[in-house]
Amino acid sequence: MGFDRNAASDQAFGHKPVLLEECLTALNIKPDGIYVDGTLGRAGHSLEIVKKLTGNGRLICLDRDETAIEAAKIRLADYLERVTLVHSNFSRIAEVLHQLDIPGVDGMLFDLGVSSPQLDEAQRGFSYKQDAPLDMRMDESAALTAREVVNTWPYEELRRILFEYGEERYAPAIAKRICQHREQKPIETTLELADIIRSAMPASALREKQHPAKRSFQAIRIAVNDELGELPPMLDAAAENLRSGGRLAVITFHSLEDRIVKRKFQELAQGCICPPEFPVCVCGRTPKIRLVTRKPIVSGEEELAENPRARSAKLRVAEKC
Repeated sequence: MGFDRNAASDQAFGHKPVLLEECLTALNIKPDGIYVDGTLGRAGHSLEIVKKLTGNGRLICLDRDETAIEAAKIRLADYLERVTLVHSNFSRIAEVLHQLDIPGVDGMLFDLGVSSPQLDEAQRGFSYKQDAPLDMRMDESAALTAREVVNTWPYEELRRILFEYGEERYAPAIAKRICQHREQKPIETTLELADIIRSAMPASALREKQHPAKRSFQAIRIAVNDELGELPPMLDAAAENLRSGGRLAVITFHSLEDRIVKRKFQELAQGCICPPEFPVCVCGRTPKIRLVTRKPIVSGEEELAENPRARSAKLRVAEKC
């Protein structure tokens, strides 16, 4: 049996791209097209996209995590003549394309959330199962850390993000307990925070299958990286920089993200907004995209068996008018 370089690469990089075949189909890749992977991660999607490119085909990859850029130089080594790697946040996609003198692209993919290696690398501070300094920055050059959020943000703001971003029903009790503990000494590590969260929850909640700190850690991570705030401007910029017929594919991992993407897609797909009694349109509004998927695409049973993290993934697809 021959050596499977790509299989070995998947093992080495510890990343299974979610909804891979569905994304490739959604992008409707043209061999000589220009594509953007706005959330490079460990380059699982990028690798399969660039394999389909020939001639003048080009792939632009963005990630705010410098380690992802460095890892991609290795994983995409055989294809770097067609790949441009950019250390940048996806919210700056319009600026990046302008700097590269690219007036429009044929498809964009955004796989939202934290990459599996980030979750698995204890020192990054994302995990509630491994002890590490409270960090949670996707971009390690950014100023705001989870330690600052936990130790300095007022009670009401902590309660708000836990409830809104984590959909945590025990948000008031958890925020109160965090504030009580930090008055004694700063909260420094992930396991310390996880224990504090656990201590604020009733016994019934601790018996649930889900780890008691999961929702709170998600909420703090979203706040640290402003994940939700950057979504609408990114989607606007993506639609603006697609060529006619170009595809936009977005994978979300929780209901807050999916709700924002769904609403923004509906907004961008809306035409005239004049009152129905107007005899002619005076607003001049025309649809920027058409919805390729009315309902999100989700993982099949085979993928879920191989990759449990795909269970919450939803793919929405739109096409530039």
